[in-house]
Amino acid sequence: MALLLSLLMALVVFSSGPGGALGCDLPQDHVLLSRENLVLLSQMSTISPLFCLKDRKDFRFPRGKVDGSQVQKAQAISVLHEMLQQIFNLLPTENSSVSWNMTLMDQLRTGLHWQLEDLDTCWAREMGEEGSALAMQGPTLALKRYFQGIRLYLKEKKYSDCPWEVVRVENMRSFSSTITLQERLRNNDGDVRSP
Repeated sequence: MALLLSLLMALVVFSSGPGGALGCDLPQDHVLLSRENLVLLSQMSTISPLFCLKDRKDFRFPRGKVDGSQVQKAQAISVLHEMLQQIFNLLPTENSSVSWNMTLMDQLRTGLHWQLEDLDTCWAREMGEEGSALAMQGPTLALKRYFQGIRLYLKEKKYSDCPWEVVRVENMRSFSSTITLQERLRNNDGDVRSP
């Protein structure tokens, strides 16, 4: 597993060179890294989600606003960046009492870091000064509210294991949306909206 992640990381690094500069045309390995990060997230739990059914909550993921079918490319990049950044920020630290596999957590953090660096470059090229304005519009703002709700939930539940498990499963749902959005960005120039 670690070897696979290392190989994916190398692909990301080498594809960012002069011949494969990102320039907002996300390379296929960016999508593969997202899939690998989703696998890591699915493997890091040490308790069964079935044990935590009483703690489930509908956080109301804003799928209609961020699924890529309603947004243009520049806005989709903003949404993708925001979602990955929020997932990264939501991950527990080493000082947390969460019982997740921290080796897998470190691998996930590394993968997210690489993706965010790629998107930072992409963001700067694609959006320039309009980037901060896009960050405060519809889909991105909806994501900020969504993740704020998750943070409040964890705080109310005193960051115990089952709420973290609920959040891990919710992050997997968010990650699936990032993969869909990245695939749409890869397959379309300009508009991400479906025909």
